[in-house]
Amino acid sequence: MSDTLAPSYDPSSFESRLYAAWESAGTFKPRGIGEPYVVLLPPPNVTGTLHMGHAFQHTLQDALVRYHRMRGFDALWQMGTDHAGIATEMVVARNLARDGLTRDGLGRAGFIDKVWEWREQSGHTIERQMRRLGTSGDWSRSVFTMDPMAADAVIESFVRLHDDGLIYRGQRLVNWDPVLKTAISDLEVVNEEEDGHLWSIAYPLSDGSGLLTVATTRPETMLGDTALMVHPDDERYAPLIGKRVKLPLTDREIPIIADAYVDREFGTGVVKVTPAHDFNDYLVGQRHDLPLINIFTPDAVTNDNVPEAYRDLDRYIARKQVLADLEAQGLLVETKPHKLQVPRGDRTGQVIEPYLTDQWFVKMDGLAKRGLELCESGEVKFVPPNWINTYRHWMENIQDWCISRQLWWGHRIPAWYDASGKIYVGRNEDEVRAKHALGSDVALTQDNDVLETWFSSQLWPISTMGWPDEAKMSELGFDRYVPSSVLVTGFDIIFFWVARMIMATDHLTGRVPFRDVYITGLVRDKDGQKMSKSKGNILDPIDIIDGIALGALIEKRTTGLMQPKMAEKIEKATRKEFPDGIAAHGADPLRFTMAALAGPGRDIKFDLGRAEGYKNFCNKLWNATRFVLMNTEGKVFTGKPTPATDAERWILARLENATTQAATHFAAYRFDLLAQALYEFAWNEFCDWFVELAKPALNGSDAQAADSTRHTLLHVLESLLRLLHPLVPFVTEELWQSVAPRLSIDAPTISLQSYPQAGDNAGDFAAAEADVEWLKAMVSALRRIRSELGVSPTKQIALLVQGGGETECKRLGRFDSQLRFLNRIETIDVLQGEPPAAAAGLVGEMKLFVPLEGLVDLSAERTRLDKELKRVEAELVKSTNKLASATFVQNAPAAVVEQERQRLIDWTAQRDALAAQRARLG
Repeated sequence: MSDTLAPSYDPSSFESRLYAAWESAGTFKPRGIGEPYVVLLPPPNVTGTLHMGHAFQHTLQDALVRYHRMRGFDALWQMGTDHAGIATEMVVARNLARDGLTRDGLGRAGFIDKVWEWREQSGHTIERQMRRLGTSGDWSRSVFTMDPMAADAVIESFVRLHDDGLIYRGQRLVNWDPVLKTAISDLEVVNEEEDGHLWSIAYPLSDGSGLLTVATTRPETMLGDTALMVHPDDERYAPLIGKRVKLPLTDREIPIIADAYVDREFGTGVVKVTPAHDFNDYLVGQRHDLPLINIFTPDAVTNDNVPEAYRDLDRYIARKQVLADLEAQGLLVETKPHKLQVPRGDRTGQVIEPYLTDQWFVKMDGLAKRGLELCESGEVKFVPPNWINTYRHWMENIQDWCISRQLWWGHRIPAWYDASGKIYVGRNEDEVRAKHALGSDVALTQDNDVLETWFSSQLWPISTMGWPDEAKMSELGFDRYVPSSVLVTGFDIIFFWVARMIMATDHLTGRVPFRDVYITGLVRDKDGQKMSKSKGNILDPIDIIDGIALGALIEKRTTGLMQPKMAEKIEKATRKEFPDGIAAHGADPLRFTMAALAGPGRDIKFDLGRAEGYKNFCNKLWNATRFVLMNTEGKVFTGKPTPATDAERWILARLENATTQAATHFAAYRFDLLAQALYEFAWNEFCDWFVELAKPALNGSDAQAADSTRHTLLHVLESLLRLLHPLVPFVTEELWQSVAPRLSIDAPTISLQSYPQAGDNAGDFAAAEADVEWLKAMVSALRRIRSELGVSPTKQIALLVQGGGETECKRLGRFDSQLRFLNRIETIDVLQGEPPAAAAGLVGEMKLFVPLEGLVDLSAERTRLDKELKRVEAELVKSTNKLASATFVQNAPAAVVEQERQRLIDWTAQRDALAAQRARLG
């Protein structure tokens, strides 16, 4: 690649080119030598597109993988995608509907063929987007959870768990989506607060002695009640325990039972028990041996278990009919508004029904006990460590896991039924027939259900490594790469995925799946709100990388809303926040933003302004590299530099410090501190200071010092690029290609160079560090005086110094030429006696004076400062009075009040600075 850099940072000109070069060269493949370092990518849904959560977690994973690859580890980042059962079925069904086709019309085989067609045409979008972010995974090992290798692992695990007595078929309550007509997981249920009603219904005592009033939010389910329940210590109802009531609108009687589950303060303290339609009631029913009466069909229509008058009604129509009849019979006591949590399916938006159905389950108690032991013993560690408490809570309160789904797309359950309904489990039908001596005259039908997606996902650590096929395990390095080093994932799936991987991997292989679990927070918007389509505050990572026009951004945010009426509000907010759309930033600024915000376990507030700031950082790095290349033209160096100047010794000491910090922060997963340390070193110490401090030597008459400085500039810049590479791989690669040849480095990519390691020579430069810190303080103090006086940077000044100890006086002589060059100082003299009219500063014990004569018109400057002081004082009074007003403080939005407080601080600082400046002029 050419060492002639473009005038400014333009990521669109090199990012795609560099990624293609990395991938074609096999840069991301594991080497098979060195200590293994393995990261498992949480497989994104094949239907998905890259969102901010992906960008956040993938940045952190990529940084870890790149860092360890550069440190010589055998680094493997396992790629792959999840088949996403429900999501994929819905996407393909919608596409078919546009062509006038239906799932049922095609039949199972035809529909699955269509899904595979869709996957080949459209199912790789997220992989292309991951490449745009710089993902350095080994794509040649990518696994799709419906690939034959992964499917074999799923079938094998089912059979083994069944043979071990851990999988069974039974009837229990599940989350049921009446539109999809399938069970769904808790993670696919979104509980939202909605306005509803609380109805109070009177249940007549069977002996005619009175009524019991019950409050409910679901009156239609009373048709499936099998008991009323009171608290055993509630004296109001103690005499009634064991009696019976007439169930309104039916010819049934039900008992009054006592259970400590009842909240005596809610409603009347009497609760209806509907075991077939409420998860808590189901547990009560088990404790009291109550019958389960299912009153709904799979599409939430009333069935034959209710009185004839209420059959074949949608659940909400049934509700209206029940309420009308209760009111007509004088049994509807009260109706009042009530806020309630409504469970809705995240795919359909429909209210989920607790539904009694035959499903396949995994017994979890024993697995959970072992899974908890593995974490509490330290074999698996959570980072931050407090997340083990969440893990422990879930494991100690675990329920059997419903693993079957009433779908077609997925891993079909390896169970077969004969004509009598007897169940046979095996890897395939031939194995079942052979195992149970079933002849061809015995007709077998395979179970129509598929396994839920989390069942295959729990096998991710081993299915990607060829398990259970020993040949594939050997080929893919199972023994070498299992367990993996770290899993980076969100707290919301600790139970649904992390825990299940720990339990499954241990039970099936006797290993843990990973050593560390790094838990991230959520990516929220700049105001701390969760990003969602309905709020209209979603940011697309690709739009931040490439940029997007305002019109296209509005269209993206307002298309496909579940509540179209929100479109106008979303458009207004978008126009306000992004009046010019979103500018192109490139992948590196987005990545650096994510790393900088990655505090341990905390949600992050993503502010596009931060990405803009880090785009400036990349540009600063670009310009500094151009400066170094221009000043080392025609030079080629070998080995490490031998510093000839204090400035070189100082920057080499600071490089050692940055290198040490990088190792410390990587080891602790403190990406935020890593980004902060490298930003500080790159921007302030290298770009701002060393580039400036190098200029006197580069422009001086000492050829040895000039050459040494050139070598040090190149050495430190090249080291800095390697330090930064795991966080910002594209810009560092592009710059490194131009810098490396001048240090006699002949290598194709920075990605496979060694990561800088701290040496033991930092102490050699300690004295130079202290000396140069003093020089920096002097330069800063004199620049501050220039700025306050409004003196042009090109105008020569005189410097008078007074006081200071022996060390400071020696430093003054030592850095005489540098001070003159960097501050445009004409004369430096030691002051005896009182100073003339001068601007003053202080560095350590040394007083600095810059005589004003000839620099400014003293009279005009006094007039200007007096006028400015008057203006600032007026603003200060205005702000003070506003904050003294109780009306303002109590009624204005908190953000506005805080803004005013900050304004007061700023005006006060301005006033003090102006007053000090005015005092200097007499």
